[in-house]
Amino acid sequence: MAEKSFADALNEQIANEFAASQQYVGAAVYYDAETLPRLAAFFYRQALEEREHAMMMIQYLLDVGEGVHIPDIKAQETTYSDGSAPVRMALEQEKRVSDEIFALFELAREVKDYRAEQFLQWFVKEQVEEVALMGDLLNVVERSKENLLLAEDYIARENLGEESSDPTAPPMAGGAG
Repeated sequence: MAEKSFADALNEQIANEFAASQQYVGAAVYYDAETLPRLAAFFYRQALEEREHAMMMIQYLLDVGEGVHIPDIKAQETTYSDGSAPVRMALEQEKRVSDEIFALFELAREVKDYRAEQFLQWFVKEQVEEVALMGDLLNVVERSKENLLLAEDYIARENLGEESSDPTAPPMAGGAG
């Protein structure tokens, strides 16, 4: 039998999603300070996306009648050793979040919580996309680390991080839909 309930585990993931959002704000602030507006805007958007993930999880817990716990906010890094360090951090973070989502999925299966398993399917798909996105961005940033304006051009050309809304995404707490 599972050592914790799915609701407890999802509340922990809400904390992780909010922390990821704050880490992305820190990365955005770094790029803003370096006058790299497209990299900054990309990470500000990523921060909003992670917050939205937390809000989706909150709405799910509300929908199934479980308690919600809002975590404390921890200070995040806003300085990095070089221009590719924030993207390396982001890729590692997305890999870690993938592992966390997979563990939640396994827990849902273990406790036979079919609603939770169905809810998490979208997050599994999302994490595949996020890891690929950060991996691609890291490749570009590392190839252009002597001139990060090339990475700025790449983001503009590819409209990186500006994907349209996903109608299959779970609803967010406080959202209009």
